[in-house]
Amino acid sequence: MEPFVALVVGFVVARVLGWIGVDALDNWQAALKVGLAVMLLFTAVAHFHPRLRPEIVEMVPPSLPRPDLLVSLTGVLEIAGAIGLLIPATSTWAAVGIILLLIALWPANVSAARRKVAQGDPIGPRSAFQLVYIAAAALTII
Repeated sequence: MEPFVALVVGFVVARVLGWIGVDALDNWQAALKVGLAVMLLFTAVAHFHPRLRPEIVEMVPPSLPRPDLLVSLTGVLEIAGAIGLLIPATSTWAAVGIILLLIALWPANVSAARRKVAQGDPIGPRSAFQLVYIAAAALTII
């Protein structure tokens, strides 16, 4: 739920800035890119935060090797995606990469929910939010 709040707050703040004169944010797609970037940075922090990282590592399906390395890699990819969204020349590629990353991460969410570990929220709400984030990334492209 917190990542969704970060997405919405980032979008609203960017949209308000656009309305009050920040030309670069004066459309909903630019504001959505900012909201999505805020959400990605918010989630990436958990990948490296000493208290939160063990929970994220625990979400990785047991069949995958080096969960710690995979968590670091996905955190770096989230940061790269957030930055890429904010650079006009790379925003489309970043959005596509974010969509692919979110699809690739979905099995970890399913695994965590089934094993009732870490942030293993019920799979229904977690999947719904994942679809919202994928849709948000797709909307930044069209």
